[in-house]
Amino acid sequence: MSDRRILSLWFPRLGAERLIRRQPVLGDQPLAVVHEQSNAQIITALNAVAQGQGLQVSQPVRDAHAMCPGLLTYPRSLVGEARFLESLQRWAGKFSPWVAPEGDDVLVVDLTGCAHLFGDEVALMQVVEDDCTDLGLTVLMGLADTRGAAWALARYAGRAAGSDRTGDAIDQEARATRSRAGKRRHWTKGGAAPVVRTKAGNTDRIALPGQTYGALSPLPIAALRLEPEVTAQLGRLGLRRVGDLLGQPRAGLARRFGRGLVMRMDQAMGSAPEPVSPAKPPDHFAVRMTLPDPIGLAGDVMAGIDRLLPRLCEVLKAKGKGARRVALHAHRSDQDIEVIEVGLARPSFDPERIRPLLQLKVDGIDAGFGIDMLRLVAVQVEPLHEAVVVGHLQAGEAVQARLNKTNTLDDLVGRLGARVGLDAIRRLHPSDSHIPEKSHTIMAAAWSEPHEGPWPVPNNPRPMLLWPPEPVHAPAVPRLPEAFRWRGQELTRLRALGPERLAPEWWLDDPNWRSGTRDYWVTDTSCGQRLWLFFGHGGAMSPGWFCQGSFV
Repeated sequence: MSDRRILSLWFPRLGAERLIRRQPVLGDQPLAVVHEQSNAQIITALNAVAQGQGLQVSQPVRDAHAMCPGLLTYPRSLVGEARFLESLQRWAGKFSPWVAPEGDDVLVVDLTGCAHLFGDEVALMQVVEDDCTDLGLTVLMGLADTRGAAWALARYAGRAAGSDRTGDAIDQEARATRSRAGKRRHWTKGGAAPVVRTKAGNTDRIALPGQTYGALSPLPIAALRLEPEVTAQLGRLGLRRVGDLLGQPRAGLARRFGRGLVMRMDQAMGSAPEPVSPAKPPDHFAVRMTLPDPIGLAGDVMAGIDRLLPRLCEVLKAKGKGARRVALHAHRSDQDIEVIEVGLARPSFDPERIRPLLQLKVDGIDAGFGIDMLRLVAVQVEPLHEAVVVGHLQAGEAVQARLNKTNTLDDLVGRLGARVGLDAIRRLHPSDSHIPEKSHTIMAAAWSEPHEGPWPVPNNPRPMLLWPPEPVHAPAVPRLPEAFRWRGQELTRLRALGPERLAPEWWLDDPNWRSGTRDYWVTDTSCGQRLWLFFGHGGAMSPGWFCQGSFV
């Protein structure tokens, strides 16, 4: 007899109750969470009010609206539900360190050797139910020796096996099934069935150690986690209960329904291993220092940072991670917390690169009546690989690479980002397009690499400043005017270079190029300006002259 005890926690309304926790007013109305599947909107979760009106999971949304006109529908967030299940996994860690998710709405807990900490298994399940009630969650539980049996009790405990046919189900069974009915165990003929605990609470969902067979036998075949098609085929043969299936020859079942059916039976009964493999908790990088007396000067705060930062960087280095964002939490004596956060252009565990950024923001901390604790946290980390060890011949090149302009530029981006934000610092990369405004791509400097090699130079000059085309008051003819008016200025052409004809990309519909083909001119004016003018030949717009850039 196995000494393992597995608890299965099923949250049948996880998606709907996650929304209700954020907006409690939704709990009083019929609510459904929908997801697109095979070009149709299908319900994936319902609240108690919607289920009370006869709606079901996997039902088409159009049918649900016909049954319940006041139904509220929200799109499913797979990422949000996954994160919510992760938070529930951390909560379930209070019962056992071995907690693993199963599917989208189930947690599996290995309670081996842990139930006595809460009194017994009944008391532990009562604690689980009370906690879920406080969290506003509906939970169904099953506790057994195996993972498959716990899953079956959580979903099907107390449910009788039904038939998908009309009339007397016994009369419609196959002859071979009726012939084996006399060979079933004595308890199916009216004798005493194995006891599964019948006390109050969740005890009807607990299978005592060694009583897995008796607990699963009266349950429907679907409790074995079978495919719907296999369950339907077994039902047509008169095999509707797990006990009916366990008494059948295994070789015949494997030949007709595949080895998957036999594997599910063995997993439920404990013959095939099905361990609980908990997900590894994410690394958390934080150090703190409690001060004997409150401090309030910026120099004292920096002295505390000088003690904390090397410790944090050593932990990051040991894990092969580099900090992208670092936050300093200054806990004041009045229970308030002052927080400053800095970002780096490249992940690093070098204290000399992080300290100047923190020093730029320390003056913004309001110490109040004093700071009695400092906490330094690596809010965002990324994998960081150390440089490869080289020999003496490459030592000079390695030192030069470490002191090159790339690191200097990254430090500059980090310092500027501490003032204006990393998202405000951008760099340009060349793009493969002859359209002037598409000849470059704007990227965030902190999350992109500099362009390697020389910048592609077009055959004709391009202006230093580029803006959307602005109308120029001149005759709408394709001959460059001697005088024109632009931005309220009367300008006279001194000399010009051109034309350069550019056509829009025919495979794209760009609203800015609906003026059709353009003839560009580099135009010097008598007042010293060098402008980039073009004549639009019409297209979807009227022809005319425009100014798009300046060379000075």
